[in-house]
Amino acid sequence: MTLALIDTSTANIASVRYALNRLGAEPVLAATPGEAARAEKLVLPGVGAAGPAMRALEASGWADALRTDTRPLLGVCLGMQLLFGESDEDSAGGGPVPLLGLVPGRVERLDPAGAGPWPHMGWNTLDFVPGSDPLTEGIEPGAHVYFVHGFYVPEGPATVATATYGPRISAIVRHGHVAGCQFHPERSGAVGARILSNFIRG
Repeated sequence: MTLALIDTSTANIASVRYALNRLGAEPVLAATPGEAARAEKLVLPGVGAAGPAMRALEASGWADALRTDTRPLLGVCLGMQLLFGESDEDSAGGGPVPLLGLVPGRVERLDPAGAGPWPHMGWNTLDFVPGSDPLTEGIEPGAHVYFVHGFYVPEGPATVATATYGPRISAIVRHGHVAGCQFHPERSGAVGARILSNFIRG
């Protein structure tokens, strides 16, 4: 199985790549869609802000390609947020930032409402119905995963698993061939490794 890691030039690409290597995968680092032509599955990593990330995807041709691609796609952290329709991040009074539009919903600023500081940074637990999605196979509700984010997707029709930090956060989402993790599976120990393995082998 050939896997392509979309090169978003963000800080977590190396750690995601190493996590996939530890599972026996040798992903192709694809700066352009053409470099991923032979891949069977795609991973979209990302950290940072939505606006610059989308500009990079537009410039590389990945934005248009992903809007028509039907291969299994996993977004990680900011990469998950980019799957949605629009984001309040970076708007600065200029209106929402348009995203890929692959999953219905929008990204909003997280208000912890007394749950802790902003941004949400650290370990939190997953809440989900066992067996509800291939990504959670072998994972028990209450498993801990590692989050770093200040914006989030509210719970909605695409939500597979949630975490609570003030509001209920979409921690894992699924919409057809597209899935995403708000947390960092590559930094979430055995639980994160199992989720990545489920994507590779699913």
